[in-house]
Amino acid sequence: MSGAAEPEAAAASVVSAASQEESEDESEVLEESPCGRWQKRKEQVNQGNMPGLQSTFLAMDTEEGVEVVWNELQFTDKAAFKAHEEKIKTMFEQLVVVDHPNIVKVHKYWLDVKEIKAQVIFITEYVSSGSLKQFLKKTKKNHKAMNARAWKRWCTQILSALSYLHSCDPPIIHGNLTSDTIFIQHNGLIKIGSVWHRVFAKAIPPELRSPIRVEREEQRNLHFFPPEYGHVADGTAVDIFSFGMCALEMAVLEIQSNGDTYVSEEAIERARHSLDDPIMREFILGCLLLNPDRRPTAHNLLFHRVLFEVHSLKLLAAHCFISNQYLWPENVVEEKTKQLDLSIVMAEIQRKGRPSVQWRYSEVSFLELDKFLEDVRNGIYPLMNFAATRPHTLPRSTSQPTEDPQKAKTPTPEPFDVETRKVVQMQCSMEWSEEKRQWRLTLLLVLEDKLHRQLSYDLLPSDNPKDLAAELVHYGFISPDDCDKLAAFLESAFRKQHPPPS
Repeated sequence: MSGAAEPEAAAASVVSAASQEESEDESEVLEESPCGRWQKRKEQVNQGNMPGLQSTFLAMDTEEGVEVVWNELQFTDKAAFKAHEEKIKTMFEQLVVVDHPNIVKVHKYWLDVKEIKAQVIFITEYVSSGSLKQFLKKTKKNHKAMNARAWKRWCTQILSALSYLHSCDPPIIHGNLTSDTIFIQHNGLIKIGSVWHRVFAKAIPPELRSPIRVEREEQRNLHFFPPEYGHVADGTAVDIFSFGMCALEMAVLEIQSNGDTYVSEEAIERARHSLDDPIMREFILGCLLLNPDRRPTAHNLLFHRVLFEVHSLKLLAAHCFISNQYLWPENVVEEKTKQLDLSIVMAEIQRKGRPSVQWRYSEVSFLELDKFLEDVRNGIYPLMNFAATRPHTLPRSTSQPTEDPQKAKTPTPEPFDVETRKVVQMQCSMEWSEEKRQWRLTLLLVLEDKLHRQLSYDLLPSDNPKDLAAELVHYGFISPDDCDKLAAFLESAFRKQHPPPS
């Protein structure tokens, strides 16, 4: 027996070695971004239906230590590309500042112009859990029905993203919303991808659109596009129709095509009639109205009775806590729960003639509380249906400098990038230097993706909190949205400081 086992063991070792070698081969760095932060790997990825992209590779963000996607969009007509270079830059600058938890993030872009061709390389967030279509197919294969709560949560997140895009100034129309361009992570967080495609198609002249494949070439996704598509000027109602089809597909798991290359009108009609919930049916049919002027807006759909609910105090408190987390130590939840007397009654319902119902701290799972806060932080429970619609003005061409491939590589990003990540925690200390006769300020910032920044500065008598915060925004250390928050934090720290020794 041992003689027979030896060749099997040897074969297994060979297979294992080959697999390891292949894995190492795929992780080989093929190319770096001009700043050295993004490293392109050999492994190609397919992150949904991304029309017009010649190549998408897995890459590493060496600053954050996470995987990202390296996208390459190539142009063979170099002269036409050069003529419209500024338009291309402006379009990508708008996409880089689009920031929403339910939208796949475009991190960075740069132009790579060679002798015979030109290309735009841009880095996007990597969503590893697959598309919504894949998830629905797996669910149906396992003979499971769609959970109503999950359906509502997904619809709310998609509408939250669409409401954000449509309220930008100018409005961003997705124009390619299908279950292939919506991704779902393992924790239930929805991410909309391919947002760049419609912006690109609208902004770039016809002679440069050759790399862009028409969305409707994908026969199986024809039913996601409204009847007016391609015949009248595009508006936000295009996305509402597509969303309605996504909501219908999520509810029934799959709209049967009976082996055809496309989904017929009869199949859609059968899917509509299969909906048991009349309120859900009304909600979906409102999105699928043939007249685009009669379709509701994404913001108004968030108030529809099938989705809208009065947010619990727990959810409102969680959003408040996360918005002001910079005020608290990193482990504040753990420390507070340790101090609690678990026998204390936290809530009580008085009942006439019967014993009251009491709820004690010992009945609360604090592990679930941490998970809940993490979900809220990730965007799974948005408060969009309480937010007023207001335009998000997208910065113009002066806001986001591109990466220049001719520049020398540096270990960190270019210094004047606009920071979009929010600060979740701030700490500062001040020490008096007898040698310099001035205060030394040390500031620790924790960003929402766990990045830590420690900054030190010798204070001058003329320095004030507002100017210091504005300078940190200018050099890209904090987001413009955090400027006033940091100024108030520094002012509070300055007031607490004792006067210097005489």
